[in-house]
Amino acid sequence: MLLSLIVASLLVMGSPGPSTISVTAVGAAFGLRRSIAYLSGLIAGTIAVLLAVAAGVVSVLLAVPQLAPVLLAASAAYILYLAYKIATAPPLSTRDEAGTAPSFGGGVLLAVANPKAYVAIAAVFAASTLDAALKIAVLALMIVLIHLAWWLAGASFSRVFHDPAASRIVNGAFAAALVATTVLAVMSS
Repeated sequence: MLLSLIVASLLVMGSPGPSTISVTAVGAAFGLRRSIAYLSGLIAGTIAVLLAVAAGVVSVLLAVPQLAPVLLAASAAYILYLAYKIATAPPLSTRDEAGTAPSFGGGVLLAVANPKAYVAIAAVFAASTLDAALKIAVLALMIVLIHLAWWLAGASFSRVFHDPAASRIVNGAFAAALVATTVLAVMSS
């Protein structure tokens, strides 16, 4: 049962989505050191989503039909802002250290605004018959490991970001992937 929870979380929560694509893009565009605050915010925010799902808060919020469009609009606005920030990030070779990488708060905001997070976590959480506390602990660990893996994968691209032309292309591709995965997550939820 524990193994099936881990495999399900890897497949469902670890698949490309707004959070994983954004941490990959931010790690690539801003490097490891400058993107760690954003990574930490994503992890904290996604664990908050896990706790909200486990406590039933999400079910209560979704029972208010007028609230869903407001939450969706706020989510879309922030994700579009982040995609713009990634697409327009200057090459690493021309960037000064004072340039602003997405913050801890930005990571938290994207995590709680991420429609895929709620659907994926709820599906994995509900599918397991393990004790709730054990599910929360395992899924929290998986959230950390999944985000770390995507972040490190993105940072491995950072060499590309020293070349201005390649940087512009890759940043644009990451920004487009972030918007596309968000649209897919919204359409499938």
